Amino acid sequence: MVKTADELALMRLSGKLLASVFEMLDRLDFVGMSTMQVNDLVDQFITVDIGARPASKGQYGFKYVLNCSINHVVCHGVPDSGTIIGDGDIINLDITLEKNGFIADSSKTYLVGNAPPAARRLVRVAQEAMWKGIKQVRPGAHLGDIGFAIERHAKKNGYCVVREYCGHGIGRKMHEDPHVLNFGRPGTGLKLKPGMVFTIEPMVNQGSGMVSTDPDGWTVVTQDRKLSAQFEHTVAVTAEGVEVLTLRGDGT
Repeated sequence: MVKTADELALMRLSGKLLASVFEMLDRLDFVGMSTMQVNDLVDQFITVDIGARPASKGQYGFKYVLNCSINHVVCHGVPDSGTIIGDGDIINLDITLEKNGFIADSSKTYLVGNAPPAARRLVRVAQEAMWKGIKQVRPGAHLGDIGFAIERHAKKNGYCVVREYCGHGIGRKMHEDPHVLNFGRPGTGLKLKPGMVFTIEPMVNQGSGMVSTDPDGWTVVTQDRKLSAQFEHTVAVTAEGVEVLTLRGDGT
């Protein structure tokens, strides 16, 4: 759970490389692209351009390098050549990358073209909720502080967090202890120590927090078919507070 200085240096490199994947995606116009085209582009960029390994590919039997979750899809959306990204959509791209034996994990919800104001507001609040959680990270804080800050911000803005899925420890394995819930009570849960590395990844729903899984066994959707947005960073607890290992060049 707690990483050494050498392990943190390797995780920092994985995080920097993963940030570069999103910086590449930031330059794309997704309108008219299939989700499989996005998957293949990311696969090429990770394996050829930056010489890393897409950690999701083959994990738990998943065949692709990313999850692509459009509109009412909460998480774990499966790339498909027949699913075309349209003007006004929102799409979450969740990507993991491994380099030198250590994995980084991050996701971002993109506003595609002329996304309506309600969608833009949801995406903004979901990103803010993630940062509210990140700002709680420091030695001596508790995991419950993170979850409380996330849910409070979502509720204050009229939204619900998804409780079935959460952040997680990460390192040599994609999913390690602890579970990092998107709800909680201040001062409860695991006390944070320098060297701990985990993800913070709130999923914020426009309507109910209730979700269900499609027959493919992967795709998680809102039961009311209202929009859902997610953001995720891999963070490390430092002696001074927190370091965001997957931080992009624009500070997001």
